[in-house]
Amino acid sequence: MLLPFTHLSLSLENDHELLVMTVATSETDGFKRYLRSAKLHNINGKVLGMGEVWKGGDDMANNPGGGHKVNLLKAEMETFKDREDLIIMFTDSYDVVLLAEPETILAEFYKMKANVVFGAEPFCWPDSSLKDSYPTIEAGKRFLNSGGFIGYAKDIYDVLTHHEIQDHEDDQLYYTKLYLDENFRNQHKFKLDHKSVIFQNMNGATSEVELVFDEVHPKVLNTMYDIQPLVLHGNGPSKRVLNTLTNYVPKAWNMDDQCTSCWEDTFAFEDFTEIPHIVLAIFIEKPTPFIEEFFTKIGQLDYDKDKITLFIHNYEEYHEDDVETFLEEFKSKYQAVEIIHAKEGVKEWHARNKGITKCRELKCDYYFSVDSDAFIDNTLTLKLLIEQNRDVIAPFLIRPYKAWSNFWGALTSEGYYARSPDYMAIVQAERVGVWNVPFIYGAYLIKGDLITHKDEQKRPNFIHKLLDADMSFCANLREADVFFYVSNRANFGHLVDADNFNTEHLNNELWEISRNRWDWEQRYIHVNYSQGLEENATLTQPCPDVYWLPIVTERFADELVAEVEHNGKWSDGSNKDSRLNGGYENVPTRDIHMNQIFWEKEWLLFLQIYVRPLQEKAFTGYFHDPPRSIMNFMVRYKPDEQPSLRPHHDSSTYTINLAMNHAGTDFEGGGCNFIRYDCAVTSTKKGWMLMHPGRLTHYHEGLKTTKGTRYIMISFIDP
Repeated sequence: MLLPFTHLSLSLENDHELLVMTVATSETDGFKRYLRSAKLHNINGKVLGMGEVWKGGDDMANNPGGGHKVNLLKAEMETFKDREDLIIMFTDSYDVVLLAEPETILAEFYKMKANVVFGAEPFCWPDSSLKDSYPTIEAGKRFLNSGGFIGYAKDIYDVLTHHEIQDHEDDQLYYTKLYLDENFRNQHKFKLDHKSVIFQNMNGATSEVELVFDEVHPKVLNTMYDIQPLVLHGNGPSKRVLNTLTNYVPKAWNMDDQCTSCWEDTFAFEDFTEIPHIVLAIFIEKPTPFIEEFFTKIGQLDYDKDKITLFIHNYEEYHEDDVETFLEEFKSKYQAVEIIHAKEGVKEWHARNKGITKCRELKCDYYFSVDSDAFIDNTLTLKLLIEQNRDVIAPFLIRPYKAWSNFWGALTSEGYYARSPDYMAIVQAERVGVWNVPFIYGAYLIKGDLITHKDEQKRPNFIHKLLDADMSFCANLREADVFFYVSNRANFGHLVDADNFNTEHLNNELWEISRNRWDWEQRYIHVNYSQGLEENATLTQPCPDVYWLPIVTERFADELVAEVEHNGKWSDGSNKDSRLNGGYENVPTRDIHMNQIFWEKEWLLFLQIYVRPLQEKAFTGYFHDPPRSIMNFMVRYKPDEQPSLRPHHDSSTYTINLAMNHAGTDFEGGGCNFIRYDCAVTSTKKGWMLMHPGRLTHYHEGLKTTKGTRYIMISFIDP
């Protein structure tokens, strides 16, 4: 197999042709990356062994092997052994990229004044007992690495034909013994690239390699010797570092328009003559806040539902009604629906494998897996991911206001989370692209071709030793040399924090103001809230220094009232109140305090995040962060219970009064009368807040409720 290039690279000074050879028996993602790097640099070459059964060992990353490479190369060199005008460079391919033009490679080779040059590394592998036999060196890496070498054709042929090697034997040991043979080494001017001028082997040397962004296209720099290596080899465990570097090199990303390789091998969704069939798999593995909104977003995906087979695994009895509500609206629109209910007790690992099996049985074109904590806000997500044309790709999702996302930029040696140097730049969209990463979860698109791949090892599988399902999925793909990506090229959606979600209340999402603030705001903060914070906003004042502002949704009001009524422990309206320090209330109401329903902490955060900015806008010059309030309570007015409240001052710097239901519909009468100004606010609006000074100036009373039940939420702030 020829590398897909016709350009022959000649050195004008020495008139040698460079021919690059590699061995690859299957077209892995790493091999495709290698071809791309060769094409970018106009490199002429040949691929050996494509389509053959690999006989060089099953786990060369950890065990000896690779003799098959030597024998393939030896057979090919019969054609070139007498070419005096030819220089051969051999490299591995699955974990290698080429970073230079042939002229540059040849120039550096000539400078070494050698006939054969092998890459070097800091480890004596696979026979450490040979380390003392190596020549001593002044600097650099001492030991031979077989993943890359260069030399004159005749000398390379002599190296390959010196003695026999079996396919299963170790190629690096074969070359090492020749190098350690002093006569052979001197005869062929056999040298090692100790300072990684040409061959940068990264195993044990990742700390000396970094990306440099001082040009349009990032470069790889060996900081130890201040050189730019020409061949980058992610041998051993450094493969994951190579994957990170090749998100940028060669010419995969640039400083001007960011991602370059993102546009390669893509297509337009409109080019499909027939819309692809998708299995949309939804996994609810734990109680999840705001799942109602999750299903709303699933239903809003811009994709023909008759081309979607829906697969749902719900492991939580708590969410059975949510699933049923969703299906009542959408079930008939999908091509087919399969549900694994909580009562069936199917574990996550097996459920996820069942989803993959469903796709394989249906010969689906794509499989889109979405966990219940992954909210797909962008309706075009499916189409955008399909257009990117990757075997496995995840939309970038993040917990709002946090750095927690659905990908890891790096792994520890044990395979757990580590932060890559570019993680925050990707998270903050300072760098935009499609990123080869070692771990994804939450939501991802898989090509059907991968799910039905003839090599079962490459098929997605969610069982791997004792790892959880997500880590198993990624570990299996990594071991099969299948690349998977995360894209932050668009705003796709976000993650909710479902860890330790408390489901003991009537309306559990009310308690999520801190952990899931963004979703909390979407559900509970009034759509016009921010208008009051605009620079030139004019705040409504129905009475002097009484501000009337929209702040919460009607749903917030309904749910908080429901929580309070569910508690049911209303005060009796007398002056005696054991809930207060001193046990006495001067102006008593029928009320329930927020600490009675265990919502005091959340309400104080509400005051800080949403009330305080409005207060600073209204009462210019007064700042107190966080606000202090020890009286936070809901009041209930009823004609036959407590219909009104006598005139009084509040023990506060300022007071807020939220209307929790509709005047004229839920109740009649009521309102707040500011006696000093002879001004009353009676037509209160549900979800709107009255805010006024507490002491001295705003002597006020609660007007009589004549019909129904009136609820208001009160806080005396900064008493």
